[in-house]
Amino acid sequence: MMKYALAALVVVVLILHHDIWNWTNKSLVFGFLPIGLAYHAGYALLAACTMAVLVKFLWPKELDA
Repeated sequence: MMKYALAALVVVVLILHHDIWNWTNKSLVFGFLPIGLAYHAGYALLAACTMAVLVKFLWPKELDA
């Protein structure tokens, strides 16, 4: 069950990578950071957390021995 949930998480993260809704948005975050760049900074954090979860739960135990 856990493998399917993590596979779904990876699919969601892959879908979120394509942020077509920010292409024409000229809004600024904190008054200086373009929304697309802020989105990708948040996405990078999400991707790093996803990888940490994948390593924690799916890393083969026999490789640590």
